[in-house]
Amino acid sequence: MTDKRKDALFGLAVGDALGVPVEFKSREKLDMDPVTDMRGYGSHNQPPGTWSDDSSLTFCLADSLQKGYNLNDLAKKFVRWMTEAHWTPHGRVFDIGITTRSAINRLKNGTNPILAGGMDERENGNGSLMRILPLAFYLLDKPVEQRFLFVKEVSSLTHAHIRSVVACFIYIEFAIQLLGGKGKVEAYLKMQEIVNDFLDESRIIHTEINRFYRILKDNITDLYRAEIRSSGYVLHTLEASLWCILNFDTYAETVLQAVNLGEDTDTTGTVAGGLAGILYGYESIPASWIDQLARKEDIVRLAEGKYVS
Repeated sequence: MTDKRKDALFGLAVGDALGVPVEFKSREKLDMDPVTDMRGYGSHNQPPGTWSDDSSLTFCLADSLQKGYNLNDLAKKFVRWMTEAHWTPHGRVFDIGITTRSAINRLKNGTNPILAGGMDERENGNGSLMRILPLAFYLLDKPVEQRFLFVKEVSSLTHAHIRSVVACFIYIEFAIQLLGGKGKVEAYLKMQEIVNDFLDESRIIHTEINRFYRILKDNITDLYRAEIRSSGYVLHTLEASLWCILNFDTYAETVLQAVNLGEDTDTTGTVAGGLAGILYGYESIPASWIDQLARKEDIVRLAEGKYVS
């Protein structure tokens, strides 16, 4: 799985870096000036190849999992990221969501990790979805009940509302199918089967489950681009990422489509890019994009389980 870890980590970081310079730009503006290559500066005034908090917190999770599943260790790494710039591209935190900041402050003050995350309906941003992909590797051989529990716990460090948890669960289940070697359509259908069966037996209220109808009951592939939103809302990010994965057939096409949807460009690029990395592999990522990526040697060591934090 070392190669797949490399595929996933570079896939998401490159997608993130493509989106950073145009974060908050509207779809209409990007339609007039689409992202076609790695850019710099722009929204956050960062050099080309700079990834955001999305990748930073993903790397914190991958780093923590090198030593096994330990929520307290993960919480400490999140705090180190926010207060000491641990796992940042250039030694400075330049982007952090409100819900994530509040949760990490609670972690810093000693709150139990599974109680730190935002539980209000208004706190369903994409801040746990964007960072959860490394957990798929840890959960490959676990039963579905345990997979859901671990996803719930890891999401809950920052985002504890059930909507964010279910979004992360869907994403991880799809990733697990891709890691098992299935093509994207077969993986999508199998994910629908597993998640629907699990949710049917769960105690999660149906009004929450029904919010995922377009993903779990319909075929998200069939929607038009105009029907796909790309804000920072967790459901929008999940739908947009799956739509890009299922409708485009190369790594570059997938992440560029994700970024050019506009608004929360770095996170849509991250979430779609991680899956596209698994699906198409590291070698499919344009070499010029990887060459510009910040801390690429550290990312390789992390994928190999050799990074010492």
